[in-house]
Amino acid sequence: MKPIRTERLILRNWEERDRGLFHRINSDERVMEFFPFRRDRAAADAKMDEFRSWITEDGYGFAAAEIAATGECIGFVGLLETDHVPSLPAGTIEIGWRLAPEYWGKGYVTEAAEAWLAYGFETLGVNEIVSFAVADNHRSTAVMKRLGMSADPASDFDHPDIPDGHPHLKRHVLYRLSRADWQARKRAAR
Repeated sequence: MKPIRTERLILRNWEERDRGLFHRINSDERVMEFFPFRRDRAAADAKMDEFRSWITEDGYGFAAAEIAATGECIGFVGLLETDHVPSLPAGTIEIGWRLAPEYWGKGYVTEAAEAWLAYGFETLGVNEIVSFAVADNHRSTAVMKRLGMSADPASDFDHPDIPDGHPHLKRHVLYRLSRADWQARKRAAR
């Protein structure tokens, strides 16, 4: 993956120095509030290796987000093919993110996600990018709205990977953004 630069961030593949942060964001109670699991260090290392392999293979994925001025990794933002949504065709591209809490509310996710939307629509040539989150995850749905994504209540779903013992985490809302709507939004912003 060729790193993507934004005003304040570098979006890049994972490096060995990121392991501590990756474990922290996958085990922190606030970050993982809407997930039914927390990853121990071994599981976090394995997931980071998986992310790194996907990025190496595909040229994109849930990539490390680094503050350009300090070199500090703050979490991840990126694109990934999803197979979690029963109503979507295979190969659908989702945009997702996870940051350490001290970086919330600073616009980093929106800034990085805008760059990834451009990559998805312009470089990958996809016609649509989706995002989804637990229905009560208002922080993530607020980002989706800021990105110009539209809710699609008819496509909301019960996530098949969420165990029945976590009923409050099963229902997910789906947001969509078409390339045409993204282009219109870009033109309007000029």
